[in-house]
Formats: sequence, structure tokens, C-alpha cells
Amino acid sequence: MLSGSPVSRRIAADQLLERFSAGSARARRSLIASLEERRTELLPLIEERLDGFDATGDDWAAGFLLQLLVAEGERAEALRRRYPEGWLVAPSAAGLDYAPLQDRLLHQDFEAADRLTSEHLRQLAGEPARRRGYVYFSEVPRFPDADLESLDRLWLVYSRGRYGFSVQGRLLAACGGRWEELWQRLGWKREGIWTRYPNGFTWSQQAPEGHLPLVNQLRGVRLIDALLQHPALARRVAVASTGTGG
Repeated sequence: MLSGSPVSRRIAADQLLERFSAGSARARRSLIASLEERRTELLPLIEERLDGFDATGDDWAAGFLLQLLVAEGERAEALRRRYPEGWLVAPSAAGLDYAPLQDRLLHQDFEAADRLTSEHLRQLAGEPARRRGYVYFSEVPRFPDADLESLDRLWLVYSRGRYGFSVQGRLLAACGGRWEELWQRLGWKREGIWTRYPNGFTWSQQAPEGHLPLVNQLRGVRLIDALLQHPALARRVAVASTGTGG
């Protein structure tokens, strides 16, 4: 209820933010529509609230609040000045710059973010992969842990916890390791036919869980299997599968 004095409305907004920040994933999702509806009230409170989140973690509540902020141009510029490399700390042992990827995800430009993610995977694989335009599964074990963790965290934080390699791994486990079932669940196949790139994919929050980022299915299951078997992602999948990953 929005009637009453400005003070009472501010208290109500504070309480809504507190419920969202402290809630379970399911409780948070039930509040998303209310937060979006009351964005104007919440904007002055969000920056202070961000200080309570861990920028080295993967709590998607922070990503959602940041996306509310950047919907207003003036605040987006202030946010860019305050966090020139992005709010989320995303280290790279390979010396890669993940700030452009974070910016695409922050602004929910998921198609561009997916292309950047593929480029980063080729960069991690080395110059031969960049020249040929794709990654061999045999190149994946050399990927630094920090980089795969950063890529996964970036997708999780800015997708309300719905996208990311660890989400795909969790869903594969839920499918009993059956790849064909996973393709259907991710929306990568429909009625046994591979989804056509790019127009067949859904580049928004409305896609099936785990829909993004894409991995080149034309190379079979070996590349995505190698990624999910990488120790860095395997650990994250194990946490996500226990339900303790948020």
C-alpha cells in the first residue's frame, strides 16, 4: 500500500528491500514484480543496500538491484564512474578483462554477452582456438580456475541465478546425466531439432533456466562435458546441486 506520508512510504520501501535481500531464492523471485513496480521509490536506497553484499560472491540479489539502478540513465553513469570495472569482482588468471562482459550482462544484452563469453573461452584456450574460431574439449583442462569461476559468477549474478555453467551442470544432474533430456530442458533442442542460432534462442530473462550461455552443440557433448568436468565448475555444480548456492 503506497498511501500515507513520505516517511511511511520510505519505511515500507526499506522493509521491502530488507525482505528481498534476506530472503531465499524463491522468496526473492516472488518480490521481483513488486520491486520493479516500486523502482522509483527504491532507487535512492539501493546504492547503500549494495554495500551489504559481497562483491566477490555470487548473490544474484545484488545483480538484480544493480539492473534496477541502470535502468535510469543518470544513475547508470554514476554507477559506471564508481565501479569502472563493474561492481562484481571478476578476477582473471589469464589477464583477461571481464568488464565489457559484465557491462553487457548488467544491461541484459544477453546476446552480446553470449558472444563475448565464447570469445573469452577461445582466449583461454589460446591463439590456435582464436584462429580456428572454436575450442577443442581437450583444451579445457588448461583453463584457469579463476576464469571459469568468474564467467560463471557473472552469468549467475546478472540473470537472477537462472543462467550460467553451474546452472547447466545442476540441471544435467537433475536429468540423471541424460544429455538429450538436458537439451530439451535448456531449449537448445525442440522436438528433436537443434534450435537455430541466433533467432531461435531467447535473449532475455524469459528463456528456460540454463538457456545461456551457449556452447557449440555442433561439436557434440564433449566440449560442454569438459567444461562441467573442470574442477572449478565441478565444485560449483556440486554446491548448486545441494541447494546451498542461492
